[in-house]
Amino acid sequence: MATNTPKKASRKDWHPADIKAALDKAGWTLRALAAHHGIRGSSTLSHTLAERSYPANEKRIADAIGVTPQEIWPSRYFDDGTKKPRGLRAIRLQSTLSRCQRNGNELQAA
Repeated sequence: MATNTPKKASRKDWHPADIKAALDKAGWTLRALAAHHGIRGSSTLSHTLAERSYPANEKRIADAIGVTPQEIWPSRYFDDGTKKPRGLRAIRLQSTLSRCQRNGNELQAA
């Protein structure tokens, strides 16, 4: 008798084909999910599967599958579930952190 062992937690983002397969198992297509949320066409949802980050669409896809967005895209979220900054914001944050470390300062919560 075979036992189902849970998969090890991975810190890699799901492959787009795995996301589509999970949506299919849940009874959704990208087109149907887009229509359900009033989005014209499925291209904006499919952009979410690539390297582009759209938090609202990430949540829509994750909700349809029944998991959290950070489970599907761990590279886009911190462990506490908050969104990681990307692009110019990430560069500015890294610059600020480096400057504070060099000066021996700690960042204060605003």
